Amino acid sequence: MSSHPPAAALLEGRTAVVTGGAQGIGFEIARSFVDAGARVVLGDLSLDAAQAAADELGGRDVARAVRCDVVDAGEVDALLAAAVDGFGSLDVLVNNAGITRDATMRTMTEDDFDQVISVHLKGTWNGTRKAAAIMREAKRGAIVNISSLSGKVGMVGQTNYSAAKAGIVGLTKAAAKEMAHHGVRVNAIQPGLIRSAMTEAMPQKAWDQKMAEIPMRRAGEVGEVASVALFLACDMSSYMTGTVLEVTGGRFM
Repeated sequence: MSSHPPAAALLEGRTAVVTGGAQGIGFEIARSFVDAGARVVLGDLSLDAAQAAADELGGRDVARAVRCDVVDAGEVDALLAAAVDGFGSLDVLVNNAGITRDATMRTMTEDDFDQVISVHLKGTWNGTRKAAAIMREAKRGAIVNISSLSGKVGMVGQTNYSAAKAGIVGLTKAAAKEMAHHGVRVNAIQPGLIRSAMTEAMPQKAWDQKMAEIPMRRAGEVGEVASVALFLACDMSSYMTGTVLEVTGGRFM
């Protein structure tokens, strides 16, 4: 009977790339991967922030930083190459990079719309297709895409973000079907209200309104998203592909 390794060894000997890895959910995912035995490459628009994050995770032997704009396919190639060349393989990719440009449709500019769709959706497509090309050669790999509860229910002021995050779900399922027979799994996570620098800047009234919608009556912590990403990245989820896991405290179930 097969038994799973202890949590500390779930990603032993594996290399993971995390986009938007310098802070927030991305950084916490990278930390959980390192704790599970992985080596990580952090991609971020800010090389300084990514380097500081990599240093905090243990330096060059376990974590490296690469400046990466996920909208640029060439930069995504370079990011993934840093994993293969630096650590010998690409076993896991987490497409987490994202931005918000919230506004009602009446006030949202075309640029606000284009940028959000570009970073989230095209960025996730770039990461998924580039990683899949490498992973299929190894006949194994796990891709984890970070969607959002906004991609399930739609949020006022987020026609751009909700559309992008819903798009990531469709992309995940289509890619999962294409890659299944190559041994590559593609899954998505939809976080709800997670306590971070971004959400704590919210007006109190907006925060209270969201809290009222959560059966568990609290915001989630970044570590509670990271542990689900770890589950999807490791062999504990070996028979799961094309799934969407909600990490929401029961909000909008």
